[in-house]
Amino acid sequence: MKYTIDAKGKKIGRVASAAAALLMGKARSDFTKNRILDLEVEIVNAGALFISLAKQKKKLYKHYTGYHGGLKQESFEKVVLRHGIAEPLKHAVYGMLPANRLRKERMKRLKITE
Repeated sequence: MKYTIDAKGKKIGRVASAAAALLMGKARSDFTKNRILDLEVEIVNAGALFISLAKQKKKLYKHYTGYHGGLKQESFEKVVLRHGIAEPLKHAVYGMLPANRLRKERMKRLKITE
């Protein structure tokens, strides 16, 4: 089954939470939390998302390399310039999925088009 979410004019968190719920299979009657259902979620018009100026300026993405002093930070603007608007959206959906062995497989079923 294929679900489509139109992101035009919507906020990034609202779209990400809807996509995460669909990826988990919450909208289906045969939902079980320990199985991956045969579905695909596509987000269209990701380039037309509404993102406030405050978020564009202040939002930071952090990761730690594992070495001393290895905390790396990148602003929202730089992430969008480097990878496109799909990367922050993927990051938001990833954070809303349960942290278990199925998370990686569920993320493979997410398609984002700008």
